[in-house]
Amino acid sequence: MKRALFVLVIATLAALPALAQQKETDRLEEAGQTMKDILGMPEGIPQDLLDKAECVLVFPSVKKGAFGIGASYGRGALLCRSGENFTGSWGAPSMYALEGLNIGFQLGGEATDFVMLVMNPRGADSILRSKTKLGADASAAAGPKGRTSSASTDAFMRAEVLTWSRSRGLFAGVSLEGSTLRADNSANENIYGRKIPARDIVLGGKAKAPAAAGTLISVLNQHSPKNLSDPKSLQK
Repeated sequence: MKRALFVLVIATLAALPALAQQKETDRLEEAGQTMKDILGMPEGIPQDLLDKAECVLVFPSVKKGAFGIGASYGRGALLCRSGENFTGSWGAPSMYALEGLNIGFQLGGEATDFVMLVMNPRGADSILRSKTKLGADASAAAGPKGRTSSASTDAFMRAEVLTWSRSRGLFAGVSLEGSTLRADNSANENIYGRKIPARDIVLGGKAKAPAAAGTLISVLNQHSPKNLSDPKSLQK
C-alpha cells in the first residue's frame, strides 16, 4: 500500500511540469482568440491607435472570483514589435500578471477580457523593467473605441498605456489606474522551459515564440503589420 502511494506521488509530481505548461499554452491560445475577436469588432480598438502601439497586453477571461484581498490578479501575455526601435513584426510573448483591487470593481458576474496598448518606448521600458503601477509608473487612460480615434488622437497618445475591457459582449475603454503589471516569471519558465527575463523574450530575441502564440502573433501582424508612429518618437 505504501509503495503504491509512493509511486502515485512520484507520478503526480512528474506530471506537474507538463500540466503547468499546458495551462499556459491554453492561456496563450485564449489570448490569441480574444485578440482576434476584438480586432474583428466594428467598434473595437481604433486602427490608428493600434498602428502606433509598440506593445500589446491581453488578459483573457478574468473572472470576478480571481480578485480579492491578497489574491487579486489576472494572467495573460505581453508582446511587442521586434527590432531596436519597435519597427519590426510582432515578436514572442512574455506571460504577465495584472494585479490590484481596482480591477475587481470593473468586473461583472461573468468573465472579462482586458486589452492594453503600450503607446511609446518609455511605457514599454517601464513595463519590462519591473512591477509597474498604472497611473504612477506609467500614465494610463481608458481607451476610445471605433474605427478611428479621430480628433481625440493627440489626447490619447499622451498616455503611455490605453486600456479596454470586454464583458458580456460589451467592449469599452476602462480605467485601470492603481492596478499593477508584472512579468509572470514562473509562467514564462513553464512556456519556454527555462528561466528567462521578460525583456530578453520580448526585445532580446532570445526565445522562439511557442506554437500556442501563433494566433496572437498572426492576428496582430495581419491587422497592424507596420509601426506608424512618428520615427522620432521611437528613438531611445
